[in-house]
Amino acid sequence: MPQLRLAVVGAGQFGRNHCRVIHESERAELRAVVDLDPARAAEVAALYGAQPCARAQDLAGQVDAAVVAVPTTAHEEVGRALLAVGIDVLVEKPITPDLDSAERLVDTARRHGRILQVGHLERFNPAVVELERRATLPLFFEVHRLNQFSARSLDVDVVLDLMIHDVDIVLALTRTEPQELRAAGISILSEKVDIANVRLQFPNGCVANLTASRVSTERVRKLRLFQPNQYLSLDYGRQDLAVFSVGAGRRIGFEQAQVPKIEPLKAQLDAFLDCVKTRESPKCSGPAARQTLGVALMILGKIKEHSEVVSQTLAVGWKP
Repeated sequence: MPQLRLAVVGAGQFGRNHCRVIHESERAELRAVVDLDPARAAEVAALYGAQPCARAQDLAGQVDAAVVAVPTTAHEEVGRALLAVGIDVLVEKPITPDLDSAERLVDTARRHGRILQVGHLERFNPAVVELERRATLPLFFEVHRLNQFSARSLDVDVVLDLMIHDVDIVLALTRTEPQELRAAGISILSEKVDIANVRLQFPNGCVANLTASRVSTERVRKLRLFQPNQYLSLDYGRQDLAVFSVGAGRRIGFEQAQVPKIEPLKAQLDAFLDCVKTRESPKCSGPAARQTLGVALMILGKIKEHSEVVSQTLAVGWKP
């Protein structure tokens, strides 16, 4: 089978990782690296035998598909430009900063008959894939995603940077949107929200508690799921899934699920290449990512409401 011709738009940290996995793939060829900084584009392109390029529009007719790894605020502009000239797109998460731009991006893909996949990378974590296979009736989630501070991705809040991964997974497992939402968050080292805690309640009574921080002293990425007669504990980083089941006589059984060790970024690329070949809708499609973004923005709205209440409390004076 001939290799698909790919480009990466955005030669920052994420873009370089995408260039690496494309270069290592037997199914794809990295043809071009696009970046507003010509020197950076040339540097990364040289590493992988690709051509540097200054504008995404210049890729027309040169590639079959492209990965968009530019700042979130530029996702719509770059993504629509590529889709309009017949190029399938894998765009990093979140799909866009707001729902209107997400709708325009999704509509552009639909009108031009192009594949639009969104990089909710954790959906390709093999432990998450196994969790999805075993989930029956989720009733309670406890999720923690904590990172040490980094200057990367400070153009978005921690909800759109980190928590959105877990929001996407919870929505996929519950197959519905929450009917009740409570959230609180604060800014510490940036002008955006750096720590957030959220409680989602779904129509069937399922509850999800999510905590995300990018100012932690340690890196923690865990999800715990409770369903009838079963507790599943997932560690994203270790890619493992522990399963505790209650059997006859209330005996508790333990199983360490067999999970293959696969780099999620490579699995995501393979899924994207499959969709480009077959023209089937991606698992992490534009409409699904728009739904996830909608819930994430609702969370940010609730955080804003909570912050206003706290500000009023401080304004009238607080005494220990």
